[in-house]
Order: sequence, then structure tokens, then C-alpha cells
Amino acid sequence: MKAVITLLASLFFSVITYAEISVSEKNALLQFNKSTNGEQWKTKWNLNTPVTTWYGVKVVNNKVVSIDLSDNNLSGTIPASISDLRYLNVLNLFKNQVSGSIPQSIGDMKSLQVLNISFNKLTGSIPNELSNATSLVEIELFMNNLSGELPTSIGLLTKLQTLSLYNNQISGEIPNSLYDLKSLKVLQLNSNKLVGNLSNSVSKLVALENLSLFDNKMNGQVPLDIEKLENLTEMNISYNNFNGLVSKKLAKKDVLSMTMINEYGVAVTLNVHVDKDKAIVSEE
Repeated sequence: MKAVITLLASLFFSVITYAEISVSEKNALLQFNKSTNGEQWKTKWNLNTPVTTWYGVKVVNNKVVSIDLSDNNLSGTIPASISDLRYLNVLNLFKNQVSGSIPQSIGDMKSLQVLNISFNKLTGSIPNELSNATSLVEIELFMNNLSGELPTSIGLLTKLQTLSLYNNQISGEIPNSLYDLKSLKVLQLNSNKLVGNLSNSVSKLVALENLSLFDNKMNGQVPLDIEKLENLTEMNISYNNFNGLVSKKLAKKDVLSMTMINEYGVAVTLNVHVDKDKAIVSEE
């Protein structure tokens, strides 16, 4: 009887130890491996071993919850079937050679919290469908070649804390819905092709700690309401076409002291009066 119990316990332990993920999740991983040229990765997957042994893949309770393949020589494109990884919390493909567009299907990934495909070769626009992935806390897509406008639906991502899209070709204006992201701590949109005003609604971003709009083509008055952002410790909105008056307090917040580009392409600064909490434009 003891021998039978021992055998059953051993079998039970084996099942738990070697339990596999679902067929759909495994197929999604295999398709991802193929689509990103897995044979050329620095650290490859041995497809003949359990998924739990595959480099960069984290499995919890037989569900794939994280993929971290940063700096691993991935190339090719991200397949639409990535959304079959329905329990995925983290997708980190930082610093690879991934090209093509961001799949619309990522919006179906309701568990996704961290999306980092920065420092790659992505093209196309950020899909509106991404805003359906409402668990997102971090979106990092910087250092790519993304174009088009920011999705107007971005305000649906109410848990978002980091939006880092610098060094792309993103154009158009900042959508009003973005100012509804009251959990946002980091907003980095520098070195793009953004135009239009920075709305006074920026004061609604009460959690904001880092604001970077450097090197765009935004214009109009610098909103004095930025002063209301008590958590803001890093700001760089210089090298835009902003104009008008700024307060001494606001000028001190900017890394480059509000250095702008005027209509003649000349760098100008917003100088602050010593005796007044105001500023005027003057050329250096």
C-alpha cells in the first residue's frame, strides 16, 4: 500500500513539475520565435524542452506572464498572434532589431502592464486599439521610427504611469484625452514632430514628475498652470516655438531655461525680470 501511495505521489509531483502551458499559448510563442528569427537570437530557445526552460519566458501556474528578450538580437516582426498570450503582464523587447508595425491585437491583451519595444526599428503609427489594453502601466516605444498622431483614445489608459515615446516621428497635436491620465508620472515626447499648444489642462496631470517635450514644433503660450504640478521635478520643453511670458518659478523648472526657436529659426530665451515674476522674449 505504501508503494502505491509513493508511486501516486511521485506521479502527481511529476505532473506539477512538467505541466505545460495551453496549446494556444505555446503556439503563440512558437510563432513569435519564428517571426522574430529565433535561430539568430543571441540566446536561443530549445524548442524540444519545456517552455519553463526557455530564455526570458516566465511561467506562473502554467500561464506565460512575462517575456523579457531585451538585447537578444531579435529581428523580423511581432506577429498578431502575440495576443494569444492572454495572461502576459510584461513584454520587454528593448534594444533589438524588431521592425514592422505594432500589432493592433496587442489591444486585446487585457493583462498587459508593461510594454517596452523601445530602441528597435518599428514603423507606422501607434494603433488606437492599444488603448483597449487598459491594464497598461508603462508604455516605452522610444528610439524607433513611429509616425502618425497619438491615439485620441489614449485617455482610456487610466493606470498609465509612464509614456515614453521620444525620438520618433510622431506628428499632430497632443490629444486632450492625454490630460486625463491622472496616474501619469513620466511623459517623454521629446524629439518628435508635435505641433499645436500645450493645453492648460496639463495641470490635471497631478502625479507628473517628468515632462519632456524638447525638440518639437509646439507653439503658443507656455501654460502658467504647469506651476500647479507639485510633483514635477524634471522638465524640458525648450526648442519648441513657445512664446509669451513665463514666471520666474516656471523658467527655473526648465532644463534649458526656456530656450525656444522663433519664426526665423533663431534661438531665443524667455528672460525673467528680476523684480517681477514675469518674462519677456529676447534674442541672445
